[in-house]
Amino acid sequence: MYVLPAFAVYFAFAVLPALHTAYLSLFEWDGVTLGDWVGLGNYAEIFQDPILRRSVFNALVLVVFFSFVPIVIGLVSTGLLARYRRPGMGAYRFLFMLPQVVPLVAVGVTWRWLYGDDGVVNQVFRAVGLDGVTRAWLGDFGAALIAVGLVGTWVLSGLCMMLFLSGVQKVDPSLYEAARIDGAGPVREFVSVTLPQLRGELAVAMTVTTVAALASFDIVYVTTNGGPGEQTTVPGLLVYRLAFSEGKVGLAAALAVVLSILILAIVYLINRLSRDRT
Repeated sequence: MYVLPAFAVYFAFAVLPALHTAYLSLFEWDGVTLGDWVGLGNYAEIFQDPILRRSVFNALVLVVFFSFVPIVIGLVSTGLLARYRRPGMGAYRFLFMLPQVVPLVAVGVTWRWLYGDDGVVNQVFRAVGLDGVTRAWLGDFGAALIAVGLVGTWVLSGLCMMLFLSGVQKVDPSLYEAARIDGAGPVREFVSVTLPQLRGELAVAMTVTTVAALASFDIVYVTTNGGPGEQTTVPGLLVYRLAFSEGKVGLAAALAVVLSILILAIVYLINRLSRDRT
């Protein structure tokens, strides 16, 4: 009975819409007129359409920049901050965490300006004599996806660092003392003592950042809107286009279902591996 009110809200605003989305995915529907039953036809189209397949591939590429790279940066930052404490570390942590409190739309607008022809990125390259490297980063077919991914790296690195710093606080100091007595250096101490104690925080960081990559929409929409061509199109953006621009609500619902299943499968795998190692 205590859980029932919260469960009722969750069921009404999360479970029912999800079930309704799965139901709509079985129809060819424009959102206005009566839909036509197509069964699993929308799902078949997802795996046959090259643009839809490309969007899933792009999302998986973003996982590297939204998840793997921020976790590595977070671990390195945590190792340095936890071992070498200096005045001003609080300000450093604040600046590193600042992207988390800035709206993603503002982040996208700012980075679109930074990546522009006369933006700060190109100005820096010109200042050091690398004029040949400069380009319209968000309009370059080979660099656009990487450029968007690096924005995600900047946003999520601070979150990973703060998660790991909070995990370091629970490590028994005697473990570090024992490692130092045994002659462990800074790197060995981090790998043998700190890293094993951060398994839970690593699982949380991997889950949050992976979901952010696979469900990305804001940054991509503001910076490139999926361009140039379809180089940065991701499933979240494609769901929006199909449903609200092209009138293919059933196909958009099917893509949303496939994306949800992919996210749940990856999150389940991350949590399962984390449990097996604890």
